[in-house]
Amino acid sequence: MHLTHLACTLCGQAHDATLPQNVSACCAKPLFAHYDLAAAARTFTKDSLRTRAKSLWRYREVLPVRADTDIVTLGEGFTPLLPAPRLAAKHALRSLWIKDEAQNPTASFKARGMTTAVSMAKQFGLKKLAVPSAGNAAGALAAYAARAGMEAHIFMPRDTPRANIIECEQMGAHVTLIAGLITDCGAEVAKRKTAEGWFDVSTLKEPYRAEGKKTLGYELAEQLNWTLPDVILYPTGGGTGLIGMWKAFDEMEKLGWIGSARPRMFTVQADGCQPIVRAFAAGEKFAAEHLHATTRASGLRVPKAIGDFLMLDALRSSRGGAVAVPDDAMIACTREVGALEGVFVAPEGAACYAALKTLLAAGTVQPEESVVLFNTSTGLKYLECYGG
Repeated sequence: MHLTHLACTLCGQAHDATLPQNVSACCAKPLFAHYDLAAAARTFTKDSLRTRAKSLWRYREVLPVRADTDIVTLGEGFTPLLPAPRLAAKHALRSLWIKDEAQNPTASFKARGMTTAVSMAKQFGLKKLAVPSAGNAAGALAAYAARAGMEAHIFMPRDTPRANIIECEQMGAHVTLIAGLITDCGAEVAKRKTAEGWFDVSTLKEPYRAEGKKTLGYELAEQLNWTLPDVILYPTGGGTGLIGMWKAFDEMEKLGWIGSARPRMFTVQADGCQPIVRAFAAGEKFAAEHLHATTRASGLRVPKAIGDFLMLDALRSSRGGAVAVPDDAMIACTREVGALEGVFVAPEGAACYAALKTLLAAGTVQPEESVVLFNTSTGLKYLECYGG
């Protein structure tokens, strides 16, 4: 609505927002959407939110779609921020919340990014969208493309959770299973997209999935009465949510809604796939590919992320960190969270609780700090992880 231009996240060079774009022409890095926030602020106020629908489109002025008629929605966003008092008491924590993204359409946080990406694809008149996915992004694209009357071409590893594969097939997507990882799926999309006429909506290889994900930051602030938590633990594969929240905090400060204080951001990865954890520990600006990546948490099995430098910058700027968690700890923590709080979290969400235990034991997080854990999907999509 108030979108002015796109800019390269590495060098800052401006790009035309009136054309469909993938990565920046200058550096082949992600593009960020930029807005006229002064113009947005004329109608976009804290008070204005009180009467708006409880979806992510309540933040309409800082989302990129020009016309309401191009919005492709299934009612995504404004998921509950659930207090977790029994988990908090177990660790003598002052305040602990779970942001439960499983309550989105398609039961994962990926709905946020796909509503904005597909809406912009509709605005641009695109007809065929393609994505490599570890599972949940595929389901979200299948749903929103179907809603918009577009073709969805999806490439997933063969061992993607069966629920994700069935979900895509039942929503009419063209599904191809690849013997390999998400990076191999991405290579297949890149090889075929020009000849097939597909537009690539891979993580951070188009500018607008991050815009949907940034609404996580707006929601957290609004749900906590405009006071951000001390600590955020976020499970990280491609990292769009973490990057998007960091962008949202900057926008909200410019709008005058929050001050300069930021949560300490912690990325959580799996022991068997931890490129960001390793790069953070080594003080690197970019993260080397994690070779032979393996983890039962399919959403964390992303061996190379194009937004690596953006994640690492947010972690360091916030005085946060990066934690790797064993698969067995994730699976055990799924049961612990479920038994104490009644939330059947995905392994990626359970990884955040496992990481919190590590950070508390090390004294990195203190009991008096307020903490938000992100659960990105439902455990129902990962039944293979739980035996039986």
